[in-house]
Amino acid sequence: MKTQSANSVFSVISRRDLIRSSTILLATTPTVSVPAFLPCARGENAPSNRIRVGCVGLGGMGTGDAYGHRHHGELVALCDVDKNRLGRAQEKFQVSSESCYGDYRRILDRNDIDLVSCSTPDHWHVKIVIEALMAGKHVFCQKPLTLTVAEGFLIRQACEKYQNAFQVGTQQRSQLNLFGRAVNFCRKGILGKIKKVIVGLPASPNPNQDVTPFPVAPIPQELDWNMWLGQAPYTEFIQRRCHGTFRYWFEYASGVIADWGAHHIDIVLWALEMDKKGTGPISIDGTDSRSLCGFDAQGNPDTDKMYNTPCEFDFNCRFESGTELHITTRADNGIIFEGEKGRIFVNRERITGKPIEEGWDNGKYTEEDKIALYNGNPLMDHKANLYYCVRNGGLCVSDPFSHVQTMTIAHLCGIAARLKRVVRWDPVAEKVLGDELAQSFLSREQRKGFEIVLK
Repeated sequence: MKTQSANSVFSVISRRDLIRSSTILLATTPTVSVPAFLPCARGENAPSNRIRVGCVGLGGMGTGDAYGHRHHGELVALCDVDKNRLGRAQEKFQVSSESCYGDYRRILDRNDIDLVSCSTPDHWHVKIVIEALMAGKHVFCQKPLTLTVAEGFLIRQACEKYQNAFQVGTQQRSQLNLFGRAVNFCRKGILGKIKKVIVGLPASPNPNQDVTPFPVAPIPQELDWNMWLGQAPYTEFIQRRCHGTFRYWFEYASGVIADWGAHHIDIVLWALEMDKKGTGPISIDGTDSRSLCGFDAQGNPDTDKMYNTPCEFDFNCRFESGTELHITTRADNGIIFEGEKGRIFVNRERITGKPIEEGWDNGKYTEEDKIALYNGNPLMDHKANLYYCVRNGGLCVSDPFSHVQTMTIAHLCGIAARLKRVVRWDPVAEKVLGDELAQSFLSREQRKGFEIVLK
C-alpha cells in the first residue's frame, strides 16, 4: 500500500467530525495523552489501510522503536549492518528473511514501503533520512538528528523540498503534563521574563573511569565495519567505538551534550520560542569543559584510542535578549527556568517549585493550550502523532526544523569545547563570527562513497 503524502487531503468527510469530537472528549478528561485510538477508530490500522514500515538500525533503541511502529503500522522490512542484531530482530518481529537487509538502500528501493524509521548511530542519520525523503517516504528519526551544524542546514532544505511527515524521537515534547506545562509557564509569562535557564546533564562517560587507551581488536565477523563507519574516517576497530559507546566520539556523535541535550535544550528553545530559524544564542563559552583526551591548538584530539567528547562541562550560552542558558553536568538531570517572578524545575519524573505548589498556572493551561503545542493536532502519544500526520498532513509535534536549532547549539558547544574558547555566533546569518577555525568545524569531510547529496 502506498499512503498519501503529508500534504494530501484525507478523503473521508467524517474525519473532521472525529477530530472535533475527540477534542471535546480530551477537554473533559484530565489525561493529556491518548493512545493510538484516533487512527484505529477510523479503521485506519486495518490491514487494507496499514502504513508499511521499514526499520534501519536495530540496537536497543532501534528495537524499541520497531515495537512502537508495530502498534501503528505494519513492520515489513528490517536493516542492520550487524548480522546478529538483524537476526534477533527478525525473530522478534517475524519478518521474512527476504525482507531483512544489511544495506538500507534496499528498503528505499521498495515502492511498497511508506515510512522509514532510522535508529542508527548519529553519523548515519542525515544521509539515510534525506535519501528516504527523496524516495518519497515518510520519516521517523531518532535524536540527535545531525552530526554537524551544516547537516542541519541540509536536512532543513530536504524537508522544505520533500514535504512528507517527519518526526524526531524527542518524546519529551509529548509529555505535556510535565514539559508542556513548563513550556506554558514560560510562554504565558507566568514566571515573568526568563533570566536564566539551567540544563542539567549527566557526566558521561564517567570521568573517573575509562581513562586508559582502548585496545584495537579484530573486526567481529558479523559486523560490516566499513558500512558502519559510513561517512566517518576509516579506522581500526575498537569495540568502544561501536555499539553503545559510539556517542562519545566526535567522529560519530557529539557526546552527552547532544544525546541528552537533544531532549532538554529542545524543551528550552520551545519554551523561549527560540526554536525557529534565525533564532539562537550569540555566544557559547566552552572554556569550562573537560574531555578524557587532550586537544591541540587546531581542535584535534591527541589520541584516536580514547573517548573525545566532553564528559564534564558548564557551557554558558548567551542570547541577545540577555537570557543565559547554562548547559552543565553540575546540576540535577532536568531543566531549571528562572524568571523575574519565580523558578521551576522539570524533568521526566516531576515538575516542582513554588509556582507549581501555589498553582500559579491554574486556569492558564487549558486543553486548547496543549493542542496548540501539538501544532493543532489532537493529543496522542509520540509515535501516534507521526502516523496521524502521515495521514492528515501538518507538522509533527517534534519537527525537524525546530530540532535543527537544538542541534546547532549542541554542536557549537562541542566546537567551543574542542577549541577551549568562546565562540561568537550570528543566529540570523548562521555563521561563526571572527573565528575561521571554529567556522571550519561547522562541516566535515565525508568519506568517498558516503557523501550526503540532496537532489
